Amino acid sequence: MSKGREGAAAGAAAAVLLRYLQEQNRPYSAQDAFGNLQREHGLGKAAVAKALEQLAQQGRIREKAYGKQKIYFADQEQLPAASDAELRGLDGNIAALSTEVQALQQSCRRMEAELKDLNGSMTTPEMAREVEELKKDCASYTEKLERIKSATNHVTPEEKEKATELLDAILEGYPKSKKQFFEEVGIETDEDHNVTLPAAV
Repeated sequence: MSKGREGAAAGAAAAVLLRYLQEQNRPYSAQDAFGNLQREHGLGKAAVAKALEQLAQQGRIREKAYGKQKIYFADQEQLPAASDAELRGLDGNIAALSTEVQALQQSCRRMEAELKDLNGSMTTPEMAREVEELKKDCASYTEKLERIKSATNHVTPEEKEKATELLDAILEGYPKSKKQFFEEVGIETDEDHNVTLPAAV
């Protein structure tokens, strides 16, 4: 490429970059400016870096170094000053936007809480499975209860008390232990079957 073409390309890149920095009015690195403009304007990375350096040397933009990286931004003195009315308007916009941000943050927090609740709760298929399991358990317990109710070998508390008194009277004259007596006679106790009677109220 001839020097004339290089100069024209650099001039075009400088004009695009100057307008972009003034319109955006925020700092950019050469890499950021290249990434934002290369698709629309077809600027090369080297051309962007060179144009920014030239604009900074000419005093048309400002340059600030952060370690090895340089940041470029519009020279604020070259931008038109805002009137008091414009500043008041901007303050009003800032206040309105701040209120909107707060409302959106509250709405976001509510939605996050709702999402957390929904993630923690059961789905409809899970609930249906749980209901089926509970129905099976209930049917099993009902069947056991019916078997117990229909059994004919129930002993009432009164009958048990009379039998205990009778056994105690027999055991007073029996030479062996109570356990041996029960084994010889064939008596089965509640403890033999791990039965625990509810305490009397």
